[in-house]
Amino acid sequence: MKRLIAALAVITIALAGSLASAQGVTVHKKNGSAFNVPYAELDSITFDYYNDYPESEVRTIDVNGVSFNMVFVEGGTFDMGATPEQSKGYTPEEEEYPVHKVTISDYYIGETEVTQALWYAVMNQIPDLTDSFGTGDNYPVYYISDTDCQEFINRLNTMTGLTFRMPTEAEWEYAARGGKQSQHYIFSGSNNIDDVAWYNDNSDRTNHPVASKSPNELGVYDMSGNVYEWCSDWYGTYPSDPQNNPTGPSTGSYRVRRGGSWVDYDDRCRVSYRYYAGLLLNVGLRLACTLIP
Repeated sequence: MKRLIAALAVITIALAGSLASAQGVTVHKKNGSAFNVPYAELDSITFDYYNDYPESEVRTIDVNGVSFNMVFVEGGTFDMGATPEQSKGYTPEEEEYPVHKVTISDYYIGETEVTQALWYAVMNQIPDLTDSFGTGDNYPVYYISDTDCQEFINRLNTMTGLTFRMPTEAEWEYAARGGKQSQHYIFSGSNNIDDVAWYNDNSDRTNHPVASKSPNELGVYDMSGNVYEWCSDWYGTYPSDPQNNPTGPSTGSYRVRRGGSWVDYDDRCRVSYRYYAGLLLNVGLRLACTLIP
């Protein structure tokens, strides 16, 4: 299937049935209009707005009236850790070394962080949030523990019949770097942090609605700044030898969190920065999934 993404359009492909038997795709534009396009005619589509972000497959999932997008990430091999661009003007932490080769298989990752609307649609409640840190349907959910995330994911999987999970740390960094389309930026999608991230210097010390900054090379938003994001790995030191779909240590005290947040300075929003923590006000979640039919 030919792949296509536009800045102000989302391609929705029905989950039911075989892709091979589908007649085309329904293109939903942000202005509310929609139209069907046969696969054979995809190359001839001209959108009112178009950008140069790479082609990508997007799956849209609906849960109790709330929709969210999962972006396909083509697997590949990359250098994980404090690669040279990560030290341009910054001093990487010891935990970001050694740089090592990692091979990742195909997967899907959330186009945005999990929103408060989606959390409520699944859990029928939201965490005890305060207005001072950003509340609203399109704001990222925050103040959630890794245990909270597992309960949310278990319920979401029951509701959808899919197998969502937290991304591994390697999957998170690969997507943040832009996968095979990586331009080797310091932050996720740019060397200018203000283009892509809400962080200490521009956030007014609060969260912001998801996707209100520019996306990265894959069309994924907020992988630098806004809220930290839980990964499934227990925190541990990096290996030096090449890894294939690593999942981190088998046990640990804290899970890894990645991406920086609205309260952090720019150095913690770099794509290689890693940390660990328990329940904090600036930690949220981004979903991953190995297969979406």
